[in-house]
Amino acid sequence: MHHTTVFCLLASVISASATVYFEEKFGDGWDTKWLKSTWKESEGTAGEFSHTAGKWYGDAEADKGIQTGPDARFYAISSELTTPFSNEGKNLVLQFSVKHEQKLDCGGGYIKLLPSTSDMASFGGETPYNIMFGPDICGSSTKRVHVIFTYKGANLLTKKSITCETDEFTHVYTLIVKPDNTYQVLIDNVEKAAGSLEEDWDFLKPATIKDPEATKPEDWDERPKIDDPDAVKPEGWDDIPEKIADPEAEKPEDWDDEDDGEWEAPMIANPEFKGEWKPPQLDNPDYKGKWEAPMIPNPEYVPDDQLYKFEDNKYVGFELWQVKAGSIFDNILVTDDIEYAKKFAEDTWGASKDGEKAMHKLAEEEKKAKEEEERKAAEAEREALEEDEEAGEGDEEDEYEAPEEHDEL
Repeated sequence: MHHTTVFCLLASVISASATVYFEEKFGDGWDTKWLKSTWKESEGTAGEFSHTAGKWYGDAEADKGIQTGPDARFYAISSELTTPFSNEGKNLVLQFSVKHEQKLDCGGGYIKLLPSTSDMASFGGETPYNIMFGPDICGSSTKRVHVIFTYKGANLLTKKSITCETDEFTHVYTLIVKPDNTYQVLIDNVEKAAGSLEEDWDFLKPATIKDPEATKPEDWDERPKIDDPDAVKPEGWDDIPEKIADPEAEKPEDWDDEDDGEWEAPMIANPEFKGEWKPPQLDNPDYKGKWEAPMIPNPEYVPDDQLYKFEDNKYVGFELWQVKAGSIFDNILVTDDIEYAKKFAEDTWGASKDGEKAMHKLAEEEKKAKEEEERKAAEAEREALEEDEEAGEGDEEDEYEAPEEHDEL
């Protein structure tokens, strides 16, 4: 029996109630299910996806995915879901794996879930989508997981900062959207963020606002400190000069009063001078804090208990820009069963991650050994050249003949 059939039968036993809307491991014949977009083709900047497990993997066949290439290109490819669906009243799980084996320095690594109204033949950056989810890396400032929902025509990015993985290994990204308007983001089956859709996205107007008609009471005192009303300026305070003649200065011996004028000692800062007198500060007994307008219900706030809902889901796709190409995408899953998704991740990524790291380690060791071998060879060549140059200089000295001396006529 084919291993895919075995896995599907096993999955149905584990979670008979699970609905799998889409599952893609990129086995042979994957390209018959995926549509490459014409986006950017006319400009000559459209990239291609190749079918490969990459440079390191746990299983040469099972770990095959689709890899971006060449550098500095736009990538757009999509597939129709096996079962288009609405997630009303159900969980929605969007999951996939990505490996940035090129050590991505700037580029996207996210997936999109799209409605039936989107034109996938020209799928590109402006194509409407329902959800955009996954890692985005650019330089040292952008290393985050995007979670963007489309709501009433607006694309809303999460207000939370979720850090993505930046190494050269495969990682699984999972977004779970629940019908109670909550969500979870997992990386490698470990929760990285969770909470309320309403709180962590700007779906709605705020439930409360500051009363626009409120004004600060006239007797409201915002001064935390006040001058001591009983303080008195010390006698003679203003009589102390800021500068005085230097008492240690001496008239130079060669000073001539007639020629140079009457000598005066230079002025220096007066150590007794204390500046402008100010009364000491005391805690203000009438301090009420900084005044703020009271909060009132926002008349523009309209609650929505179906923020989570996407009525029309028909496609998944990758629409990316990568400066440094080489990312490998694999093991896409769209389902309503959270436990099934976790097991799917363990049976794919989980089964290969140790082997992938071991292969990477071996590749790094071989790379270092080759570099050391090349370094030694270059050093030996340099030393040989230096020896040849020294030998050449010695031969020139040996061959030198002094000019013959002739008797003067």
